Amino acid sequence: MSERSEPTVDTAGPSARADGMDPATEAFVAHRNLLFTVAYEMLGSAADAEDVLQETWLRWMKIDLGQVRDQRAYLVRITTRRSLDRLRTMKRRKEAYVGPWLPEPLLTTPDVAEDVELAESVSMALMLVLETLSPTERAVFVLREVFDVGYQEIAAAVSKSPATVRQIAHRARRHVDARRPRETVSPGEAQAVLESFQRALDSRNLQDLLDVLAPDVVLISDGGGVKQAAPRPITGAGKVARMIIDGLGKAQITLTGEPTVVNGNPALLLRLDGDLDGVIAVRIENARITGLYYVRNPRKLTRIASETPLTLK
Repeated sequence: MSERSEPTVDTAGPSARADGMDPATEAFVAHRNLLFTVAYEMLGSAADAEDVLQETWLRWMKIDLGQVRDQRAYLVRITTRRSLDRLRTMKRRKEAYVGPWLPEPLLTTPDVAEDVELAESVSMALMLVLETLSPTERAVFVLREVFDVGYQEIAAAVSKSPATVRQIAHRARRHVDARRPRETVSPGEAQAVLESFQRALDSRNLQDLLDVLAPDVVLISDGGGVKQAAPRPITGAGKVARMIIDGLGKAQITLTGEPTVVNGNPALLLRLDGDLDGVIAVRIENARITGLYYVRNPRKLTRIASETPLTLK
């Protein structure tokens, strides 16, 4: 379906508003946070999501608003298509990436953490699961399961039939459900576990770390070839704890952890001798950490100085 195939209903109104903002700009600004959230959940990169929004804006400005029945749906459709195009180019970049790749962390506003569904959908743990889907599966899952978009609208966005979209949605949901955290952890529970982890880092005590880590915990660190990081995931509480303790001990550095909220979930900003070293997010199940996600790549730390608004609406 082409981007000009919507039924004709005149919703544009006057050519400009009293405040000087034209109708097309007004609609884009009204839905910008939603469009960014859609693009970010599909791409895992704020920088690429911003590029997609720029492309969406340029395409939107060429649309005859008199041909648009639902401006929100139309904008989401354009954003989805642009995100799909970018996902395919990002695949090549990730294949050449040095070491493990983690999503770009975002310092989020308080309302994101309060929205359980939104917080889970942008959590580092779920974003990593989404990385295992094909581009089309990811688009369908995000639009259907996160944003509750109808099958007809998704079909138009991904250029598939509604019946095919239903099949893709079922397959993607089954894939994600098999890999996502099995329980929902409240912000209070997550904060308590993270505080225990921080105390263990402060004490540099091996047993304290083992007490807060699940036996099958996985540590993934992303240095992007710019900062030192494990070349592959480290699995097992013993290996992870010893790696952390040995790393701190050999470096003879002062480590401080600053509690924050990243991607709607409790996290730590880690500083080494006062300088920001990275962001560490966690996956928690049964009051223990099952996943540690440490982003050290400086290029991915540009969104932790100011809050990024996200929304499902």
